[in-house]
Amino acid sequence: MYRKTYARIDGKILENNVKEIVKKYDQYKYYFGVVKNNAYHHGIKVINNLIQGGVNYLAVSSLEEALEVRKYNSEIPILVLEPIDLEFIDDAINGKVTLTVADLEYLKQLNQLEVSFEIPIHLKVDSGMNRLGLKSASEMNEAVKIIYKNNKLYLEGIYSHFATTGVLDYHYDKQLKTFKEIVADIDLKSIPIVHLDRSLTMVTHEKLDFVNGVRLGIVLYGFSGSRNVGKGLKNTLRNIKRNLYLKRHHVSKTILQNDLKLQTAFSLYSEVVSIRKVKRDECVGYNASYKVKNDAYIATLPIGYADGVTKEFGFVSIRGKKYPIVADSMDMTMVLVDETIKIKDKVEIFGDTISIRIVASRLGTNVYHLFNQISNRVPRVHIEDEDEMEIQY
Repeated sequence: MYRKTYARIDGKILENNVKEIVKKYDQYKYYFGVVKNNAYHHGIKVINNLIQGGVNYLAVSSLEEALEVRKYNSEIPILVLEPIDLEFIDDAINGKVTLTVADLEYLKQLNQLEVSFEIPIHLKVDSGMNRLGLKSASEMNEAVKIIYKNNKLYLEGIYSHFATTGVLDYHYDKQLKTFKEIVADIDLKSIPIVHLDRSLTMVTHEKLDFVNGVRLGIVLYGFSGSRNVGKGLKNTLRNIKRNLYLKRHHVSKTILQNDLKLQTAFSLYSEVVSIRKVKRDECVGYNASYKVKNDAYIATLPIGYADGVTKEFGFVSIRGKKYPIVADSMDMTMVLVDETIKIKDKVEIFGDTISIRIVASRLGTNVYHLFNQISNRVPRVHIEDEDEMEIQY
């Protein structure tokens, strides 16, 4: 790398996360690793770490992402979660991908194609998110009939997606009821793969007896979804209020805490490329946005909002000590430091000293958004035990 700004991705941590999940939630046959958007920006190379841990199916957003996965693994099944334009069906077949069928018109067009190979299909059910999927039992029944009459179409799976975790809301139960109504005429035991849960519904609800697959997203990357119930009078009153709400709205049993032992594999670093001594009342950054109160030192880092880092991150860590970010720009960030800091000092944006959870909280966002905020112009350095490999995406 030409500038010492990079994301460090520890593959062994991801592998161990999957092993921990599979050990704790061992009732499933299919563990889908959701690796859309460059594996939550960890870099698609990590798919083999996930597979080594126990993932046996992958899920991506688009055909482009599926074909990128194929550069690193030629065999693992891949479900594309969005409809693929049938203009590119040959690329999909050659890439050995599984199609999502989310409406009847798309299926009818697919049914008319002359193809040489069997196409695996997962039917998507719209159970209430109103994004994609079949919306009624009649649509589902017609779809199944079409597929079973075409020996080049293979109904491998049926799935849906929960919009909420069902914790302190009734939407999970409402969606589950809708799903059951839509598939009421289908023998789900005859469907090889049925998957509804995502990471956060897996940990907050007991396994549904008719599913055998689960889609693992954010949990793979170190976030268990466990909630701190807490003790004391305030938390006791909160729990009483919660239980009354659950009873009043007939919300099914939810699980707030789990004992998954997961770690984050993604940490972000830069370095000091300049140190300037500035005098009291001098200004720093665009729009003279920060005025120095006393004589001080400003360190400049080669990372900025084009990389996904803004002054709202709050602090960086240098030599184990936190220093405030005072200004940012597209490619550089300015930090208020002291005389101990030197050019070429390594800077942690988030990692061991400043956790990604803390940064997300400061930004008023969640870790999903923060992972995806770090742009692909930041090289990913993949760690495999003692080996390091820089990947440019």
